[in-house]
Amino acid sequence: MARVWIAVAGLAGASAVAMAASASHGVADRLDPAALAALRSGVQMHGWHALALFGVGLWAPAGGRLADAAGVAFALGLLLFCGAVYSRALGGPHIAALAPVGGTLLILGWLLLAASALRRA
Repeated sequence: MARVWIAVAGLAGASAVAMAASASHGVADRLDPAALAALRSGVQMHGWHALALFGVGLWAPAGGRLADAAGVAFALGLLLFCGAVYSRALGGPHIAALAPVGGTLLILGWLLLAASALRRA
């Protein structure tokens, strides 16, 4: 699974950079300050969790199933949390109810990653 998590991290990182470029150059002049701040916050979370997925990929061979579960939580959390933030900021469908679910999954990912390290200690 390590290669899968590194591939997912690469896709997440590339899409985070694309969203950052869009936020800075494509839509910045068309959004109100609150929407732009939300978009930038989503990009920040997107980038950090792309790096977290990369870390999962490096750790997965030693971390076992808990590390893989962390990767699943991070990947789903990114889709739901960042997707909801981006959709709201850009005036898309109102799926804000998915943001707390995604955020909870991101938190769970970190806890699973910690558990995988403690279990192997």
